[in-house]
Amino acid sequence: MDIAHLIQSALAPVFLLSGVGVTLGVMTGRLARAVDRARHLEDLLTRHPADARQIHDDLLVLVKRTRYLNAAITMCGCSAVLIALVVITLFANVFFGSGFAGTIALLFVASMVFITGAYIAFLIEVRMATRNLRIGPVP
Repeated sequence: MDIAHLIQSALAPVFLLSGVGVTLGVMTGRLARAVDRARHLEDLLTRHPADARQIHDDLLVLVKRTRYLNAAITMCGCSAVLIALVVITLFANVFFGSGFAGTIALLFVASMVFITGAYIAFLIEVRMATRNLRIGPVP
């Protein structure tokens, strides 16, 4: 295999890695917003103790959401590492002889399992956020 063909073979995982990076950015943005909201609610709790029940309920939802986001971010990061290893192994396969095909396939499948898990956790978090959404005054 010549170097041009090798680079062509490595392009698909590199584009996938780029997409995972964008996904990580979205997820970390949502996590930051959830953390900011939790800090705001904790501040409200000290200033408005009469609303403690509702604030505690909202904080409980945020704790659950951040757990799902943390899991999604972790799985996304693992997927990114595995995709990078796929690219490295593709090059190692050419330079050190063929024998890494099974390893390449296994790394790629594992990265897909992690990214699938990340998207599932992310979808659960989004569902939780929309299910507990309140707009306007609470009756």
